[in-house]
Amino acid sequence: MEIPMPLIGGMVIASIALVVYALWPKPDEDVDAIKRRMSGRRAQGEADVQHVARESVAKRVMQTVAPIAVRPSMTQDLEEMSKLRIKLAQAGIRNEAATTMFLASKTVVAVILGAAAIAYLWMRGTPFTTAAGIVLCATGAGFLAPNVWLGSAKSKRGTALKHALPDTLDMLVISVESGLGLDAAFQRVGDEMQHVHPILAEELQLVTLESQMGIARSEALRNLTVRTGVDEVGSLVAIINQTERFGTSIARALRNQSDALRVKRRQAAEERAQKTTVKLMLPLILFIFPAMLVVLVGPAALKVLDTLTTTPGLM
Repeated sequence: MEIPMPLIGGMVIASIALVVYALWPKPDEDVDAIKRRMSGRRAQGEADVQHVARESVAKRVMQTVAPIAVRPSMTQDLEEMSKLRIKLAQAGIRNEAATTMFLASKTVVAVILGAAAIAYLWMRGTPFTTAAGIVLCATGAGFLAPNVWLGSAKSKRGTALKHALPDTLDMLVISVESGLGLDAAFQRVGDEMQHVHPILAEELQLVTLESQMGIARSEALRNLTVRTGVDEVGSLVAIINQTERFGTSIARALRNQSDALRVKRRQAAEERAQKTTVKLMLPLILFIFPAMLVVLVGPAALKVLDTLTTTPGLM
């Protein structure tokens, strides 16, 4: 019995998808591992064993494939590589091999999408000229897909940082007014806020570690601005530096900045609410108004048409 070619192509695409899914880390696994380590428990059970096995297999595969896959997308421009490291840090990726893995992923995704497009077009019997264009588009989309993902991850992390800033500033004000220094306040707030706003708490803990390593506070805060890439964090760092330079009250400056951030967040929410009316115009015109027109005018139009066809002399 001969197996149909569409079935073979579908099986190939499904196999590639299952392999990618098996190697792709789940977002909740890292969080569960951190919670387990914080509570002092060891990795036990079938789920933990599967996670460790999958992570080791994924690492071995990427370590083998990355040196080869990174060559087509590797650039010799040091400035471009530095910008890429900053973007990865702003997305929360600080692994030493993050740049290599990211560049390698562009080639891997491009090859996978190109191969999937070839298999799909081959079993459909598409002409060569049309298939070549579609395969090139699929390969280009796969090459650009990691950049889209990186931009989305960076934007999502920046939004989380913006939402966490007012609450964190309130905690900083309370800590400073209770007698703690700014470095101790950063450390205390980072420890207290790690369960509520873990992203900003981690950044504050990094600032504390850099200060303990002997880096000047202004430089550590400047590194915080670069790592986050959020304008609100940059303005906060500038206010802290100006306060230390001129000797004014740090608690008052932080409170004013917290109030300003809340006002800005409320204004942004009001702006989004005002844009809702404009955004609803297109679906109203395309989908709702035609349906209402059919319901309201349709019976009358049918009645008029029936009258014109049945009454002699009117048609």
